[in-house]
Amino acid sequence: MANGIQFTDKFIKSLKSAEKEYWVREGQGFAIRVLPSGEKVWYYIYTFEGRKRYMRLKDGGYPAVTLADAREAFDIAKVKVKNGIDPLAEKEQKAEARRKAYTVADLVQEYIERHAKRFKRSWEADERLLNKEIIPVWGKRKAEDVKKRDVTLLLESIVDRGSPAMSNQVMKVIRKMFNFAVERDILQHTPLTGVKALAPNNSRERTLTEAEIRTLWSNLDKSAMSDEIQRSLKLILITAQRPGEVAGMHSGEIDGRWWTIPADRAKNGRTHRVYLTDLALEIIGDTEGKDFIFPCPHKEKQKPIEAHALPVAARRNLAFPVTDSKGKPLFDKDGNPATENRLGIEHFTPHDLRRTAATFMAKAGEMDEVIDAVLNHAKQGVIKVYNQYRYDREKQQALETWERKIRSITTGKKGKVIPMNRKAEGSEQA
Repeated sequence: MANGIQFTDKFIKSLKSAEKEYWVREGQGFAIRVLPSGEKVWYYIYTFEGRKRYMRLKDGGYPAVTLADAREAFDIAKVKVKNGIDPLAEKEQKAEARRKAYTVADLVQEYIERHAKRFKRSWEADERLLNKEIIPVWGKRKAEDVKKRDVTLLLESIVDRGSPAMSNQVMKVIRKMFNFAVERDILQHTPLTGVKALAPNNSRERTLTEAEIRTLWSNLDKSAMSDEIQRSLKLILITAQRPGEVAGMHSGEIDGRWWTIPADRAKNGRTHRVYLTDLALEIIGDTEGKDFIFPCPHKEKQKPIEAHALPVAARRNLAFPVTDSKGKPLFDKDGNPATENRLGIEHFTPHDLRRTAATFMAKAGEMDEVIDAVLNHAKQGVIKVYNQYRYDREKQQALETWERKIRSITTGKKGKVIPMNRKAEGSEQA
């Protein structure tokens, strides 16, 4: 068709589809392509360095892409040609860069491999969280497309399902991940800027009372937990050690009454000796022919139970689904799934058992230095350099005193007092 046409909406609407596609040009290369299907697409036709170029101005067709939108894009492209820039080549480069841009799934993998595994002993926890909470929601999206509003909506959805603490943990991990992306120049900006936690960060101060210890100890044996998890939780309380270190206990780490947690398994990277009381040894049981004390239930896997299995089992038994005789879930009067607390105490985490043990040791009069030694807390300041004493004798006495208290709480019978000057069996002092 002839040039010199002035595009108007009335004119564009009057263009009818034909058996073959055709082009209509307004002038200076501003054109519209009419396809047999009736779709109308805006183009800029120009010559650059001797080559004729056909550049689609906007994704989508008329009227979704309005005449005004198309004309604006045309004017911008025309100026670029005048300034010696090929707008189509530029667009193709951006499209290629976009195609190669990291998806959120790519970013998760990069973060885990390049940062978490190198600098975080708890990297597996980050990996589980990202795979569960982030990949299903954002995995296929380009990381650069995730905006602050997306983060807020994600965190709100986690709070709304009744998991405010998890919402805060998700924010903490994805903040690290996106900061990592900015540091590595994967992204220009992090969408976490200005995002605040949606739930209060409760301080870690939960300890169990004597009544709660008695109830929990009794109910663990009747809970819907494996024997390995039941015993692991009891051993955390008895030894005051970290849940992950207890869950991963290996028979090769036990020598008589002393359990040595190797540096590569200790959270702070320091080898740690733990005295095993009679009650601890009862819970551990016979180690003959065993590798891991608390093996993974999958027999084909030669590994201990996962540390995260402990809090998962605790949460599930604190709100265990109630079913009828046929196994169908029951619901309360509000239509929510009915649950029962099989452990009989308020919400707690496995780490709270470690804190409970430390608190009762303090109540028993143990010195802070001894409790820190039991917990494998690193010494601070000058004392870290000059005090190399290992406190083995004091650790034994503290744990034996705590064992007697546990037996008194769980059985109602008082244990005999061991003299404070008793030397620790097998202890080695610096």
